[in-house]
Amino acid sequence: MSALDCASPLTLLDASTAAISIFHPASSIRYLRRVPFHKITIIGVGLLGGSIGLAVKRRKLASRGGVGGFVRRTASLKDCEKAGAVDFATTDLLAAVWDADLVILCTPLAQMRSRVREMLPALKRGALVTDVGSVKASVVRELESLVARAGAHFVGSHPMAGAEKTGVGAASADLFVNAICVVTPTKKSNPAAVRKVEQFWQALGARTLRLAPEQHDLLVSRSSHLPHVVAAGLAGHILNPSGLKHQAALCANGFRDTTRIASGSPEMWRDIALANRKNLTKALTGFIAELCQFQTWLAKADGKAVTRFFETAKARRDHWCARCASPSPE
Repeated sequence: MSALDCASPLTLLDASTAAISIFHPASSIRYLRRVPFHKITIIGVGLLGGSIGLAVKRRKLASRGGVGGFVRRTASLKDCEKAGAVDFATTDLLAAVWDADLVILCTPLAQMRSRVREMLPALKRGALVTDVGSVKASVVRELESLVARAGAHFVGSHPMAGAEKTGVGAASADLFVNAICVVTPTKKSNPAAVRKVEQFWQALGARTLRLAPEQHDLLVSRSSHLPHVVAAGLAGHILNPSGLKHQAALCANGFRDTTRIASGSPEMWRDIALANRKNLTKALTGFIAELCQFQTWLAKADGKAVTRFFETAKARRDHWCARCASPSPE
């Protein structure tokens, strides 16, 4: 039995000397006494990456000065410093990843593969790599074997938390408290690495759920990706400048609440929609069919059917809300 099997969540060997990582016999990773990670690197310090950094620092999950961040633009370095989300930020990917025990990919989906390829020379043997992507099957399929080339371990993650705001300035250390975080191991996953990733998210306050990557993608296509398309469609259609006069003036709180997530990053949501297009297409087909059914009831002035439609929706949502503990607005 390994040291991690005996340890409580995120508590490693309580010895006077540092412990060698169990994930790979030849690994050079060394965990300091009662500190889960010596160095954590966040690739992409925006809303999610910045929130992870703030949460890690508040909970002291890395050694002092051990939270690093990689950003694409030099201008973002000052934003990271101002937010206090990382101990140091750099535009040098290899420098950011060097000697990291845990690397968290917080970039748009379309950039993950290329970033991992670039960072392989600096990725430490035995290190953990995870991500926050909203689509898992393609990400896991592409990255698991890539990361393994460096003798490291990839385990996919998706914290169900976020907001329509973007950038590290919107980050919050409490973003993941009570949020579900899906962890998507495969048959190739190192069991100890999977547990370590789960324990990491639990330490940030999340509740972890293991799902196969394909099952995750099917479920989020309905609960996350479809609602975003609907919100974007409403915003684009109703607020069309060539539409009816005074329309925007009559869009009040209900419209604002319904379309809030349409203010999310277009780049990110483009990547998500395309990466999960098969599942999203099926979800759209089912939703459009229900709208067509409602349209038929309206045309027939079927009051009972219309009432039943709204009653069913209200009952199901009220039941869901009563069980939902996440403070995240997403």
